[in-house]
Amino acid sequence: MNVRNGLLMVLLLSAGLLGCDDSSLTLSGLKVADFQTERDGKLTNLYVLKNKNGMEVCVTNYGARVVSIMAPDRNGKSEDVVNGFPTIKEYMDQSQNFGSTVGRYIGRILNATFTLDSITYHLTPNTGQHSAHGGNPGFAAKIWDAEQLDPSAIKLSYLSIDGENGFPGNLDVSVVYRLTDDNELDITYEAKTDKPTVVNLSHHSFFNISGDLAGTIEDEILYVNADYFTPYDSTKCVTGEFAAVEGTPFDFTVPERMGSRMDEDDPQLNLARGGYDHCFVLNTKGDVTKLAASVYDEKSGRILEVYTNEPGLQVYTAEGLRGKLVGKKGIAYPKRNSICLETMHFQDSPNKPQFPSTVLRPGEKYYSRCVYRFGVKL
Repeated sequence: MNVRNGLLMVLLLSAGLLGCDDSSLTLSGLKVADFQTERDGKLTNLYVLKNKNGMEVCVTNYGARVVSIMAPDRNGKSEDVVNGFPTIKEYMDQSQNFGSTVGRYIGRILNATFTLDSITYHLTPNTGQHSAHGGNPGFAAKIWDAEQLDPSAIKLSYLSIDGENGFPGNLDVSVVYRLTDDNELDITYEAKTDKPTVVNLSHHSFFNISGDLAGTIEDEILYVNADYFTPYDSTKCVTGEFAAVEGTPFDFTVPERMGSRMDEDDPQLNLARGGYDHCFVLNTKGDVTKLAASVYDEKSGRILEVYTNEPGLQVYTAEGLRGKLVGKKGIAYPKRNSICLETMHFQDSPNKPQFPSTVLRPGEKYYSRCVYRFGVKL
């Protein structure tokens, strides 16, 4: 036994994780042992959430991410409805955001700078001259501390130190995933800081509720409760405006097949490589009881509803997937195989005073909630 493997065995024994061998299968077919490793003295693992209906969600503490969601169709058949990989090694070896918690700040902060209380902070650029998704590495590449609260809930925690990727303040972050008996994946985020800072956290699952991750979402029906969206300039940076969706391919106030207008010669669609990668301004006004968006798959009967207290919803239709990432069951995820529904504040809010503030100060508590409710139409 080499030194590294010896250390891993000691850590697993101390954590009580040995005994989950290759026969430890989840409903999704994932092996718990394939998610147990050690990096920099910290352990990764796979955690299984179940409800009384037999629904299952698998979570890893690498990136505080969802790895699989087994949801029933109208005939009661459960299928995995999110992109991902079958082992922790693949998550670590390939840069992606499948199922991750994104932070400190989802989306772009332009020119990787912002000014708060007359202090200008210079962030680590990772998208040209801009900082995106909190810089590199962001929260998606961190190993979080995990505490399984009960069979249907897990709490993951991470301390982002002062100056990490240029952000000020020691930020103490937690996310709780809870699988309810109403077939909801209820996600709550909390954070506190010891210096004024900015925070914008979100969940980044790639959903295909048909259960066919080798197919596309073009025939799925999308509804978004939003009359406006945040357009980009020619460099795909938000302009700070709210543009009306009426009369554009961005109008989903009446449910519409997602692929019906993706290929139109529209400047905003072209900026997103022929699809959607834009933030919608929700009409829900922070009321988590009001429907923010839904996706319906006619063939399976599955419907996914989104509820949130956030003002925005980033809709991304996975134009960047081109068969280069091979995931669960050997599927090479094709273009438009999934949709991301990221509840959030708007991109570049620290530099756009007309947008709702993302400032968090000492003594305050950051709180964000996103609910993904899975159902069926008979």
